[in-house]
Amino acid sequence: MQIGGLTINGSAFLAPMAGVADRAFRELCMEHGASYFVTELISAKGITYGDKGSKELLQIGNIARPCAIQLFGDEPDVMARAAQTAANYAPEVIDINMGCPAPKVSGHGSGCALMKNPKLVYDIVKAVRTAVDIPVTVKIRAGWDENSINAVEVALAAESAGADMIAIHGRTKKQMYAPPVNLEIIRRVKENVSVPVVGNGDIRSPEDAAHMMDYTGCDAVMVGRGALGNPWIFEQINSYLEKAEKPAPVTVRDKMETMIAHTQRICEYKGEYVGMREARKHAAWYLKGLANAAQYRRQTSSLEKLEDIKSLAERVLEENE
Repeated sequence: MQIGGLTINGSAFLAPMAGVADRAFRELCMEHGASYFVTELISAKGITYGDKGSKELLQIGNIARPCAIQLFGDEPDVMARAAQTAANYAPEVIDINMGCPAPKVSGHGSGCALMKNPKLVYDIVKAVRTAVDIPVTVKIRAGWDENSINAVEVALAAESAGADMIAIHGRTKKQMYAPPVNLEIIRRVKENVSVPVVGNGDIRSPEDAAHMMDYTGCDAVMVGRGALGNPWIFEQINSYLEKAEKPAPVTVRDKMETMIAHTQRICEYKGEYVGMREARKHAAWYLKGLANAAQYRRQTSSLEKLEDIKSLAERVLEENE
């Protein structure tokens, strides 16, 4: 698959998830077969104002590549200047968020709110495309609500302004993450643009990925919530698409060893105090589905040190192996 002049070897991408898809998680998913990565969304205004938090999010490292830096905002000139700054951090791609449904983003005219203004979509993509010499992509939704499903119109506007790829989550802003994803709108976008299209939404198994690709004709799938506590989904998708073989189940020991390794990496990048607090939600996801999972998840809220998560993993293994 080509994104502009960039070749992507693989069909399973990691979606940009705020508070989740940080450097540590991107690297973990790369080790388990993900072939393309997008950062957490970053405020264009924050970048231009020199915000410390925004600068930290721009640090993408050299392991999980190719990686796009994702920006959000609603002013073409600000987005262009932010893209130029972001390009100094050596991403392979600049991605523009037009799909975030969170009120703190869409409620201020950015994210999915851009779906209501295809002309502004064009202006933003054109400004960013002119400002940088690397590929520019967009991530959209089906539309704002059920009365304005206009993903095809928005995708065409982005493509005509120079976008090199369209990623689409097959739900509207109002739907958030339910009901089931609308595969038909993904198919229609794919049929109407000439650039690659990546489908997103409800990819929780290799079969889900294969069904989305078969039905919509999309060039790849982007996995979000299906990867929480489950980085193995990428290698499972790769195996299923290549060999039509369902992989063996992940063992409890695999989960606990990965939980520890993931936590260690978060702490390496963010320090133990911040890292352990961020690791709590990941630990709860790794524990999901295990016997006595509710009891273990309650314990994650008090994790303070690396030794705490190692002790928790030991208890889980004693009771589940």
